[in-house]
Amino acid sequence: MIFDTHAHYDDDRFSEDREQLLKELQANGVGRIINIGAALQGCCDTVDYVKQMPELFFGAVGIHPEYAEELTEDMFSQVRELSREEGIVAIGEIGLDYAEEFEDKTRETENHEKQKYWFRRFLELARKEKLPVMIHSRDAAEDTLEMMEEYTRQAKKEGSFRGGIIHCFSYSPEIAARYVKMGYHLGVGGVLTFKNARRLPEVVEQTPMERLVLETDCPYLAPVPFRGRRNQSDYLHYVIDKISEIKGVSPEEVEAITEENAWRIVHGIFE
Repeated sequence: MIFDTHAHYDDDRFSEDREQLLKELQANGVGRIINIGAALQGCCDTVDYVKQMPELFFGAVGIHPEYAEELTEDMFSQVRELSREEGIVAIGEIGLDYAEEFEDKTRETENHEKQKYWFRRFLELARKEKLPVMIHSRDAAEDTLEMMEEYTRQAKKEGSFRGGIIHCFSYSPEIAARYVKMGYHLGVGGVLTFKNARRLPEVVEQTPMERLVLETDCPYLAPVPFRGRRNQSDYLHYVIDKISEIKGVSPEEVEAITEENAWRIVHGIFE
């Protein structure tokens, strides 16, 4: 069965047909989905989905770095409480996103420092709750890697490390290898099927199958032939086919291994 490790079914783009679509996904080979909270309301919705459909959904709760300047201690406390709900299996989506350009460099520095502050706080939360992490990193390779290496050393030292996923991995094979060595999995989705995808096919080729997991990031990043349209979990069949082609194994084997990998993350088995 397909295990989608990163989805946003709380997004408004699913409002009109969410219930029907989720039923169709189960009929089309999707066994499990981790719905990812990226904002406080999304975290609350995620907890609700897990309660309503525990046979399909797990959840992760966190705040996307784009909201770093809006975050408060009260919001952080609410996420902490939500992380203790049954069926919540990870802290995320958390991380760094430096894609926005600022004309004022002082303003840019302040923004990046706020992102790093809250990223560090959420990593501490993952350590204390002994949960895996779902990491967002965009145009922030060096800072993310440095912070993740620091977090991983500390978590392993105290016995609280539970691994996690580097979501929508977009960096070099060399950086991929460093994350894999630390004990993380790489999230692979629709971007792999894009004609202009350059580094990701190389990353997939060089990364052991035991360190790859499937993800949609739906409703975003639909694979070819649906690029530009709303994404959904059963479209991962196209990603499976592409991984199969790159790795030289059957689609069935890709599906089985990535599902097993995802279950290991859910259960906190990282070695």
